[in-house]
Amino acid sequence: MTKVYVDIGSNIDRDTHICACVQQLRKDFPDIVFSKAYESKAEGFVGDDFINLSAGFDTVMPYDELRAYLKNLERKQNRVRNGEKFVSRTVDVDILLFGDEILKPKRDVPRAEILKFPFVLYPLAEIAADVIHPELKKTIAEIAQDSELDRSSIWSAKLTCL
Repeated sequence: MTKVYVDIGSNIDRDTHICACVQQLRKDFPDIVFSKAYESKAEGFVGDDFINLSAGFDTVMPYDELRAYLKNLERKQNRVRNGEKFVSRTVDVDILLFGDEILKPKRDVPRAEILKFPFVLYPLAEIAADVIHPELKKTIAEIAQDSELDRSSIWSAKLTCL
């Protein structure tokens, strides 16, 4: 079993798309835990505010199989991929940590966004405080505590499924 942490985000019909994803994840991974949901301004483009949250669960799937499973969840919510990184989306599910694996440079794991965006780091720290970041050899709680990311740039959000 591998302990996996993912980020789930949306800025299009956010409650509908995130909750559909959350419900499927709960069905397929009964041990899953979720952070609180947080709202933030769109990053890198002009668009509606996002809601993001983190989830952690155990899986026997290898990385590529899990990634395909998550991309399928996105497709079920009509996620459109047009090559642009900073665009509105129905749902985005990214693997943040895959056990203690370092899959770079082929794959962005551990995901660089953990250290770049408050809407990724702080929800992750809620559910993975004692987890060691495989590259930095510090706990996620230590990284969050030492971070200069603006925590005030995210605020609590409500989802009907949490």
